[in-house]
Amino acid sequence: MHPNIGFQLSRLPRLWRAIIDRRLAPEGLTQTRWVTLYHLWQMGDDQPQCDLARTIGVEAPSLVRTLDQLAEQGLIERRPCDQDRRTKRIVLTAEAMPLLQRIDAVVSQARKEMLEGLSGEEVAQLSELLSRIEANGLAIQAREEG
Repeated sequence: MHPNIGFQLSRLPRLWRAIIDRRLAPEGLTQTRWVTLYHLWQMGDDQPQCDLARTIGVEAPSLVRTLDQLAEQGLIERRPCDQDRRTKRIVLTAEAMPLLQRIDAVVSQARKEMLEGLSGEEVAQLSELLSRIEANGLAIQAREEG
């Protein structure tokens, strides 16, 4: 067994985000803002606020301040949900698109550099292994919470 694998797995996302943060700093983006925009873009437009929060891994109330800031910058709009007036749907604006393209370029370049030296087959295997570890963790969490 590799006793440090949990620590390695916890350090990598922080390192990855720190590299991207440094590269996006000239755009005036905090990690919270670029992560929110990027996830919304990847999920597809017009997402319920609660789904966006769940995807990012934060509580919905924690996301409100970030969404307020993004709305003030003209990068997103909040719209009422047709089915539930209490739910707000988040929509990217046209002004967000050039910034999202820049974020995507930075994220793609960081990914390329971080995975340097790994073959396509190794990256696919790593992805499969991480998915299995995540599934195990989710199963443990469900058992312990249920």
